[in-house]
Amino acid sequence: IIMADLRTYNVIILGLGFLFIFTAFTTCGNIEVSQSTVTRNCYGYYSPAVVTIIGPQFSMFLSGILYSGYIAVFINPSTWSFYLSSVLIGIGAAMLWTAQGYFLVENSDVSTINRNTGMFWALLQCSMVFGNLYIYFDWNGSTDISDKSRKTIFIGMLVTSVLGTLSFLALRKSNPPEEEMLSDEEGQSLLSTRIMHPQNAIFVFVSSEAILQLLQTKTILLLSCCMAYSGLELSFYSGVYGTCIGATTQFGTAAKGLIGISGIMVGIGEIVGGGLFGLVCKNNRFRRTSVVFLGMVVHFIAFYLIFLNIPDDAPVVLQTSTLNKPYLTPSVPIALLCSFLLGLGDSCFNTQLYSILGRVYAEQSAPAFAIFKFIQSVFAAVAFFYSGYLLLTWQLLIMVILGFTGTLSFFMVERIQTFSVDLQP
Repeated sequence: IIMADLRTYNVIILGLGFLFIFTAFTTCGNIEVSQSTVTRNCYGYYSPAVVTIIGPQFSMFLSGILYSGYIAVFINPSTWSFYLSSVLIGIGAAMLWTAQGYFLVENSDVSTINRNTGMFWALLQCSMVFGNLYIYFDWNGSTDISDKSRKTIFIGMLVTSVLGTLSFLALRKSNPPEEEMLSDEEGQSLLSTRIMHPQNAIFVFVSSEAILQLLQTKTILLLSCCMAYSGLELSFYSGVYGTCIGATTQFGTAAKGLIGISGIMVGIGEIVGGGLFGLVCKNNRFRRTSVVFLGMVVHFIAFYLIFLNIPDDAPVVLQTSTLNKPYLTPSVPIALLCSFLLGLGDSCFNTQLYSILGRVYAEQSAPAFAIFKFIQSVFAAVAFFYSGYLLLTWQLLIMVILGFTGTLSFFMVERIQTFSVDLQP
């Protein structure tokens, strides 16, 4: 019981740390996103080795320092500091998410991986609500932000990020000795003692090489479709859809203000999904596939409503408003409902991807989560690139095709895992 309480404590502190850091990060915006994404993808290959060498706790602490440094640049911005910080935050992101996945698995067992994933996800996504609420109420209607006000805001965000970084120091080791490990599924750790305490440096290099080995496995190849879809829809709900709402002529002068409210609704959907499907549902294969299927249905409903409610040229207009008219008269409640559904569906896919990776690749969690974030980041960058050139209909069609393929591949992986378990004596 004490060990279970300690693991729950670690997951809550982990979620709070990410909440503080990403509240500050999302509030500051996504300056030089493409540069940091490229660095993150390049460094992703080495992040499992770094996490193995210095441990997940110190890796997250070091990453938090890099995130805080990025936010500090906004206080007295300059061109060279933006480029440098974008490169450093790419390195920090690769380490942070790899270490987070490893630490989450390390503090979960077979019966709690889904609950812990949902708990962490709900806390993390609160950052979308807090960040967007702050911007909406503090900057709503403002067209010119004074230098003093800007510095005050970014200093506050820097303090918030530093608090999140320091919270990682409050994490405690929860690895029981081998003789205390339980033999039954309830309470059994996902990690073996051999993995928790690697004894020589050879394991470090094996963990990096494991990325290439895992990329050749049938399970990762199948899950890569679902990971790729999570990258496309991440780019869509975090950037494209808000831009579409802001460019919709029929929303009038309220259009720009609706962007912040849309982000809040996405965050609420993420929190509801993380809490409902992570904390309520038990970790069994039937419900895991059901959650992913629900996520696909929710997203497809949102895509259809967006198709009817938002002008087709909304993503490609720049300084002007839309010229085309959608099938329905644009409705603010429908637009915000779609924001909520996008967040809800995203939480379905992400919590279950975390859950299945933590369950199947418990002893290779660092390279497995590095692959997940690498594929997700690549496809998010691809979607970010084509979002300014393709009409809304084509962007929605691409997501529908990949979303259906990703859901089908997830079902196949679960079927393979069920068959493997049934064959075990």
